[in-house]
Amino acid sequence: MNDPAVSRLALLRFLERVQERDLARTRRWIDDEERREAERQRGVQARPPAPEWLLEVGLNGHAPPVFVHAGDCWMAGKRSRAISRDQARRALADGVKACGQCQPDTALGMLD
Repeated sequence: MNDPAVSRLALLRFLERVQERDLARTRRWIDDEERREAERQRGVQARPPAPEWLLEVGLNGHAPPVFVHAGDCWMAGKRSRAISRDQARRALADGVKACGQCQPDTALGMLD
């Protein structure tokens, strides 16, 4: 404000333009974030439901099944596939081991 040629009003107008530009940028960031959140929500809604039961198979295609798991078991390996309740009961009855963590045999009422 040392320059007498620059008025206080001119400085305030300059500040206003800077703030409008900053506000426009902030609004773009908000729009981008709302768009990302909407996409994430669509992805969550489109995700298929978790299976109720899983059958973990052996290392190769010919190996027998290793474990029966509940669908949300954290111990289920990458070689697990979804099975129905009846298939889980049948696998346990046929001697496939129940996972010791999620205990599907208890949930299926198949304890000895």
